[in-house]
Formats: sequence, structure tokens, C-alpha cells
Amino acid sequence: MRHAPVTPNGDLIRWVELPGAEPARLYLHGLGSTSPAYFAAAATHPLLAGRRSLLLDLLGFGLSDRPTDFGYTLEQHADAVAAAVGAAGLSRVEVVGHSMGGAVAIVLAHRHPALVSRLVLVDANLDPIDPDRQRPGSSGIAGYTEAEFLAGGREEVAERVGPFWWSTMRLAGPEALHRSARHLARATEPTMRELLLGLDVPRTFLHPAADGEPAGTDGLRAAGVRVVAVPDCGHNIMLDNPDGFAAAAAEALASA
Repeated sequence: MRHAPVTPNGDLIRWVELPGAEPARLYLHGLGSTSPAYFAAAATHPLLAGRRSLLLDLLGFGLSDRPTDFGYTLEQHADAVAAAVGAAGLSRVEVVGHSMGGAVAIVLAHRHPALVSRLVLVDANLDPIDPDRQRPGSSGIAGYTEAEFLAGGREEVAERVGPFWWSTMRLAGPEALHRSARHLARATEPTMRELLLGLDVPRTFLHPAADGEPAGTDGLRAAGVRVVAVPDCGHNIMLDNPDGFAAAAAEALASA
């Protein structure tokens, strides 16, 4: 396991690194997840193996430190990732980001354009969500105030999401989980979608075929973003259909 300090206080981001050829690939997990658990099988799939790969846990999640004095905005996440990638001795990476990790990847490419050579977004968040409408569905984390979440909301979420997601979500710092969810719901200004449209790198957006095309697909395609449906999967594409994900991702990573 590798690590690097990414804050003035020396808080560490940690990652599992797979040896291989460069350009390297950086895998970023979604909210409440951890990259080694969600991406290990994908990164070692025959269609994707052979590249130096960093399965990185965002600050506050998984194996990384969980500081309580960090804001956990998407911009702060992206800057922390950039610091870790630089500490790994890399100046250019291909980025595969799932869900919130895709949102962080977009912000990373916008704020550190020399660092990112291409993007593969896996059912990533592109638009704001009203936090006050979240509690009845999904994890509902952004529907709580931080005080509510720390005082019992975290346990309510655990019951709602079930043991599979909670097995990784419980590794996250409570403050990190809540603040990241709230900032993800609020989105960036300009939004992640607007940032994505303006990027000058190859970009692919993977989505579950069963969900139909995501909102704004015509605009994405008009801006040069490839939008690809993956069959037989839900939101966790790489876990639900490993072969389908690997095939789609490998094509995206090889595209011009």
C-alpha cells in the first residue's frame, strides 16, 4: 500500500498500486465506497490489466485518513487527489471515476488539466440534487444536517442502504461522508456537467442500459462526450457486469 500527505496537517491519502506500463490509470470510487473493493477485479480484468493502476481512496474514505477539519468539497477532494498523484511520481493519468468519483474526476481535469489525459465516467454525478428531497430515497445522507447525521442519522442510513453498501460506507469518517454528500448534491459552480462539456480530453460516460440514456445526452454528444450503455447492470456497473464494464472501459480508454 502507498500513501502521501495531502493537507497542511499531513493527512494521508492511501492507495493500492498495481504495477504495469504507463500511462498510468487512476481509479476513483463513489460516495461511501473504497477503490480497492470496487475496482480490483476491473483493474485486473484481462481487457484492462497491464497498466500501472492506482486504486485510490479519497480523503475521509476507505483506507485514507479521516480528518474532521477538512471541508470535503469536490474541489478539495480533487486537489488532494492531484497531490497524491504527484507524490506517486506521475504527471499524466487516465482517470476512471464511479459516481461521486466521476464528479471528482471532472473537477480534477478542470483544475489540473495537465494531469488528466482522458476520462471514463461511470454513471457519474453531473448535476445538483436538492438535498432536502433526498431523505426518502437512496442513502438520503444529504437530507440531514451534519448535527442530525452525527446524532443518529448515520445509523438510520445504515439500516436503509443494507449490508452490502454499508460494508464500505462504515469505513468512511462520519463528517467526511456527510460533507461529501452535501457538496455532491449542491454540485460545483459551474456544474460538473458544464465543466465536462468544456474539457479538451477524450471523455466517455458509461451508464446502465436499463436506465435509458441519461439526461442531457444530446448535449454531451454534441460536445464530443461518448455516451455508452452497459447491459445487465445497475449503478455499480463494474460489480454488476464485470465483463461488460471491462469491454466498455477498454474501448473508451483506447478511443481517440
